[in-house]
Amino acid sequence: MAKVGIVMGSDSDMPVMKKAADMLEKFGIEYEMKIISAHREPDVFFEYAKTAEEKDFKVIIAGAGMAAHLPGMCAAIFPMPVIGIPMHTTSLGGRDSLYSIVQMPSGIPVATVAINGGANAGILAAKILATSDPALLQKLKDYKEELKDQVVAKDARLQEVGYKEY
Repeated sequence: MAKVGIVMGSDSDMPVMKKAADMLEKFGIEYEMKIISAHREPDVFFEYAKTAEEKDFKVIIAGAGMAAHLPGMCAAIFPMPVIGIPMHTTSLGGRDSLYSIVQMPSGIPVATVAINGGANAGILAAKILATSDPALLQKLKDYKEELKDQVVAKDARLQEVGYKEY
């Protein structure tokens, strides 16, 4: 099955990036996870991005905070889809990360999820891969039903116990 690269600039991003990996595992998608700083080790980063296609990556999920250049630089080098996850930051609440990732120049798009949106990044990667994988598409449809069932169960509990006991 196609692989996804998951890359983050710091281990402090791990709690968010883990959610992307968890979703990929749920759908049975193989991935590789790395910590690479685009600013502190640019040679390592360039090697990663240049060889991602050779490693059979079909999508890269890149998380970054503050200056958040990792997703955009991946998109500048890697010819297939890149999904950026802006990290929440203490200084500007993640808006700095969001703007840095989403405001890419024409010709270098990065699909961007919400601040700390690790799970959605994993789901979006799965949806991209599902365009050519009917079994994966079925897993995504089943997951959507699971989400619906969760809401129905929560409402049933609310109706049973009332909001004060919920």
